[in-house]
Amino acid sequence: MNILVTGGLGYIGSHTCLALLEEGHSVIVADNLINSKLKTLDNIKKIANKSLDFHQVDVSNEKSLETIFSSFPIDGIIHFAGLKAVGESVEYPLNYYYNNLVSTIVVARMCERYDVKKLIFSSSATVYGDNEAPFFETMSSLKTTNPYGESKAMCERILIDFARSNPSFSVGILRYFNPIGAHESALIGDSPNGIPNNLMPYLTQVAKGKLKRLRIFGDDYPTIDGTGVRDYIHVMDLAAGHVSALYNLKEGIHIYNLGSGKGTSVLELIQAFEKATKINIPYEIVNRRPGDIASCWANTNKANKELKWIPKRDLLTMCRDSWRFERNH
Repeated sequence: MNILVTGGLGYIGSHTCLALLEEGHSVIVADNLINSKLKTLDNIKKIANKSLDFHQVDVSNEKSLETIFSSFPIDGIIHFAGLKAVGESVEYPLNYYYNNLVSTIVVARMCERYDVKKLIFSSSATVYGDNEAPFFETMSSLKTTNPYGESKAMCERILIDFARSNPSFSVGILRYFNPIGAHESALIGDSPNGIPNNLMPYLTQVAKGKLKRLRIFGDDYPTIDGTGVRDYIHVMDLAAGHVSALYNLKEGIHIYNLGSGKGTSVLELIQAFEKATKINIPYEIVNRRPGDIASCWANTNKANKELKWIPKRDLLTMCRDSWRFERNH
């Protein structure tokens, strides 16, 4: 199949492009390089020993994106392109609503115009807000706590309404939990521009000495040790979930959690990283971050059964792969 991957040079997108190439698909990438690097394209090609088509376009620009649709027959789309940091979304909400909603509307319009019947959307566990973990896809109320999560929930509603008006259309909404890790080659991984907003790349930069210490946002949550609890999933397992969705997605609207199904606190993650790497991580406790919740982990039974997808890599492997990429980066 010819698969268009928007945001395909980003963290999750790049690993998914690699997984698609290894499965024999042709991959077209649309990315504006705001939070990704062109070098990632060469590294994907190097690992896969295959080529892919790259287009530096802003997905929210309809005319620019249409140049791709008018040039390639596209069988399916995986839509990653979007802004993704919780804290930043609280500070710059309009940027998040504009970028994430408009890009999703543009992608849906292209599907309608060019008769593309399959779309996989990169959503987030943040749509569950402050519900009680574990989170199930059947939870009826999406109680988001920050603009990033709300933008994802709104995109979900847009795509659901679009699918209802087009009965032959298949939309897979994949709600990610917390991807970490990197490809075992250490050629691609989480490489954000500027100071990282997510925990693992910040942690690995502390381990490397690039940053002095890790900041832990709050130690007074009602959790095992007072720090936030999250569900960490290896990025290669997450990429495999997208390939499984392509193969198993049927007509209609389908929502899946992609996570490990286990909760790990910030302090437990630090301990696992120290065990995996033999490196001591200095940290400091600071105030809670606006928009964060205490606990977030997945029930993944639906994805396990319907997508035939089960994550394979454990927390120590995630930590080792994250560090290997940062060390060699």
